[in-house]
Amino acid sequence: MAKVKTNAMRILDTQKVPYEILTYDSKDGKIDGVAVVGKIGRDASQVYKTLVAVGASKNLYVFVIPVEAELDLKKAAKEAGEKKVEMLPVKDIQKFTGYIRGGCSPIGMKKNYPTFLDESAQVLDTIIVSAGKIGFQVELTPDQLLNTSTGKYGQLTK
Repeated sequence: MAKVKTNAMRILDTQKVPYEILTYDSKDGKIDGVAVVGKIGRDASQVYKTLVAVGASKNLYVFVIPVEAELDLKKAAKEAGEKKVEMLPVKDIQKFTGYIRGGCSPIGMKKNYPTFLDESAQVLDTIIVSAGKIGFQVELTPDQLLNTSTGKYGQLTK
């Protein structure tokens, strides 16, 4: 068990959600999702990244998509019920989520933003997402992630 407990892990513990902690070395600065896949030795289809976008209404939305995929902003806007969405600037991520780029978990943000998990996760037994700190990932079922983040599935990728 990791000695580090992130906010995301504490929330999972509180809700009695079973999860596995995966760690990786981030000293080389390679913290993008594809690099993380290689470091944790898992299939890329199982590893998801967390993206935060802002809608035309100025509301924030969380989109969780496969690390090798690209967020389709039009599809994301439709799922969120917005005319359009654009990525939240990196400089604003910590202010709104409490997390930093490369360590942004869909679980345990400062506020419970509407969260959407790419529908591709529905066929997987488990998915891996950031645990809220660079070097730490958590593995859990897609439904457990949605229940913990009060999210829903959606068509999000190109």
